[in-house]
Amino acid sequence: MAGVHAFTSITANYLPKARVLAESIRRHGPGFRIHLVLCDEPPPGFHLATEPFDELITPADLELDAPAWLFSHSVVELCTAVKGPALQHILAAQGADKVFYFDPDIAVFGRLEELVAALDRHCALLTPHQCVPEVDDEAVRANEICSLRHGVFNLGFLGVRGDGEGRRLADWWAERLRSYCFDEPQRGLFTDQRWMDLAPCFFPDIGILRDPGFNVATWNLTHRQVTGSLRDGVRVNGEPLGFYHFSGFDSGAQERMLARFGGDNPTLWELRAWYLAECDRHGQAELGEHPARWSRFDDGTAIETRQRVLYRSRPDLQRAFPNPFATADPRASYLQWWRVEGPTDGDAGSFRAAVDAPYGHVLGEFLDYTAARIRRSPRLGRLGRACLLGPLALVRRLTRLLPG
Repeated sequence: MAGVHAFTSITANYLPKARVLAESIRRHGPGFRIHLVLCDEPPPGFHLATEPFDELITPADLELDAPAWLFSHSVVELCTAVKGPALQHILAAQGADKVFYFDPDIAVFGRLEELVAALDRHCALLTPHQCVPEVDDEAVRANEICSLRHGVFNLGFLGVRGDGEGRRLADWWAERLRSYCFDEPQRGLFTDQRWMDLAPCFFPDIGILRDPGFNVATWNLTHRQVTGSLRDGVRVNGEPLGFYHFSGFDSGAQERMLARFGGDNPTLWELRAWYLAECDRHGQAELGEHPARWSRFDDGTAIETRQRVLYRSRPDLQRAFPNPFATADPRASYLQWWRVEGPTDGDAGSFRAAVDAPYGHVLGEFLDYTAARIRRSPRLGRLGRACLLGPLALVRRLTRLLPG
């Protein structure tokens, strides 16, 4: 499997799960080169030489370490936003022929060679959340409507071929994630996942994996009969299990959904018990509650979601507080500004006004986008850019006089 790579993206508290994933890939794909994208500081005792990963990639390696950009993303948004740029990095820096992304809470049980072969026929591979229509209204609400809200394809898995259309898909996805990887369903966004709903429209060579043995999870158990055992082999609808997605362990959702849709299936509960034991073996007790570096201001105060949302919505705040994590100087502290000038606790109207102030937000966002396109344009020289950016900056300043 020369030139075949795999990667996952985590904060330090997910390191035990990532170790389980990497070891499972090693067992079934010994030629894979495995990368760990760590959106955090390495935890105490971490040494790459003793880990089951070949390379450590950080946001700095992807040129995504600007404090304003990091602050604008929650921990989940951050770990998903880097996936596209990391894919680009592996394709470019490693010269990879094929790259697979797996969520850290996945374990591989076999059939990797089938995924590698499928990328000979397709530029990319996606797995739908559901492959068969639900027939029970409870399952429609829990599964199909959830997919309509969060994305048709589960981005816990993605395979991309390292040429032509595969690279174009990687470039498109990475650009969207740099700017729009947010958990904002009211805007049609759910981190990296909703974007891939568009991918089959833009890239017709995509392969959609409907094989029941891949990306088995609680959201598709209504149509997947899991049988066998770890000793004798696990099968799904009679086919060997490829990989299982243990999503929702930390929140407790995995156990609730398993009880709801898996019932008393002994194979499913054996898989769950095995996974818990593997995570414990790899340090879950020590690392599972490890605080993420970018989840707090530098004085240790936890960052609220609405503090991030307001900051990323307001270019004036980004200019005033280029390092929003910093708290030492009250005059340059976003946290201090929030405590004095931020929206009133519990007042949704106050928060909405703060997001929209101090100028028409939609117009301001459009002008910022236009300015960025001008700066990146290879067809404009320095003089051409200056002639366009000068008047644009004047209009941008005038928008501050507009109401939100």
